[in-house]
Amino acid sequence: MRYAICNETFEGWDHAKVCRTVAELGYTGLELAPFTLAPRITDVTAEKRKKLRQEAEACGLKIIGLHWLLAKTEGLQLTSPDPAVRAKTAAYLVELARCTRDLGGDLLIFGSPAQRRIPQGSTKSQASDYAGDTFQRAMRGFIDNKVKLCLEPLSPPEADFINTCDEANEIIRRINHPLFVLQLDVKAMTTEAIPRPELIRRYGKNAGHFHANDANRRGPGFGDVDFVPIFQALKESGYGGWVSVEVFDYSPDPVTIARESIRYLKECAAQMR
Repeated sequence: MRYAICNETFEGWDHAKVCRTVAELGYTGLELAPFTLAPRITDVTAEKRKKLRQEAEACGLKIIGLHWLLAKTEGLQLTSPDPAVRAKTAAYLVELARCTRDLGGDLLIFGSPAQRRIPQGSTKSQASDYAGDTFQRAMRGFIDNKVKLCLEPLSPPEADFINTCDEANEIIRRINHPLFVLQLDVKAMTTEAIPRPELIRRYGKNAGHFHANDANRRGPGFGDVDFVPIFQALKESGYGGWVSVEVFDYSPDPVTIARESIRYLKECAAQMR
């Protein structure tokens, strides 16, 4: 297993300090939220991108990519009925892909529940058409930058659109490109009718990325979710990507979250058959 962690866990920390800390704790990957870098990814200069990458690599870390792609932005919406807004959103996704490439990563994880809601007066089917159009407009940019877009199902009530792996795969099939794939998240899978290990066996081989957390929004090992069958299912599915710790409850503190999460994950990995 290759373990990464999301940098917003360390809110307010200097990037170099984050890199040193997570590397010392045993992680080899770092996933970045764009809003921790600047209000817009286009505000992150080439010089700054180079420095971020160098600071990570100096600690033996790889910046694997970006997530929370549209969080805290304004005027961007995956599912907008307005073609001009969809074009603007697609162009921004391409900018995110360029930044990911500059940072040495190759993953974009699309969650961003607030920017993918079903528009008022629209149906879920129409929202799917709008989302497919936005992603299709951005595909050339993903291809040119050799970056994979991982579409993440999210649980209600956090999101009202793309709540299941099947719903995500419907859009993935429309785009029909190897750089447009599924994202699996333990917390998000909690609300599916199918048990998490079965979902992972079903979809893991073709998933582009995996978020490790608990149903209680905390880190793995901080709740009741057993990761031994989850890791067993990942192994059986043939998944070969990163396992990245993503939490939404930042208690008790960043170092405890990071240290105990990777300790627990390694314990579970050691118990696999």
